[in-house]
Amino acid sequence: MLIAGFPAGSFQANCYVVAPAAGEECVVVDPGQNAEEGLDELIREHRLKPVAVVLTHGHIDHIWSVGPVCGAREIPAWIHPDDRVLLSDPGRGFGSMSKQMFGGLEFSEPDDVRELADGAVLELAGLELVVDHRPGHTGGSVTFRLDREQVLFTGDLLFRDSIGRTDLPGGDHTAMLSSLSKTLTLPDETVVLPGHGPQTTIGRERASNPFLKDAAPGPTRGL
Repeated sequence: MLIAGFPAGSFQANCYVVAPAAGEECVVVDPGQNAEEGLDELIREHRLKPVAVVLTHGHIDHIWSVGPVCGAREIPAWIHPDDRVLLSDPGRGFGSMSKQMFGGLEFSEPDDVRELADGAVLELAGLELVVDHRPGHTGGSVTFRLDREQVLFTGDLLFRDSIGRTDLPGGDHTAMLSSLSKTLTLPDETVVLPGHGPQTTIGRERASNPFLKDAAPGPTRGL
């Protein structure tokens, strides 16, 4: 298994590539602001061929480069339907701040957009990505699980020592706590690859994340 990533643009949102091994097809996760150059470097370094982009949610720091990345390679983008509108109108995710932050910028959907469903298993690039709808940060937030490798891409649901914000349009704190509670039933050993910051594990966050006291169930182990 090959997983590599980098923080993209001024938002420092983590963009990842995932492949069975070097020299094979790969999936791109969350190509954010100005992610094309970093992606190209990873693709050349590991001799990869992207076949799809998958998006944990529709906020602009995670979808900024999805159009050019998909367009240059003629590959689809996958997103939950509740966040699809943000591909062409990302300002909706920031309410009154949008004009100040993104005034004059224009975005459009990639030519091929496919919608994610809770519990779906995406068979892409020789991988099996399990989709879990985890609203709270946005209405269409999802996580992606690689169960065999015990790896979880959490987007802006769960970070090392923190959780995603819920004060933006589409955010819902009650839904966030419910989503976190479901996520924390995964095995302690599950590696968490978040949308921002360093990686962590489910066990570490359950034990020490100060924001999880209202969401953390008892620990579990094994698949």
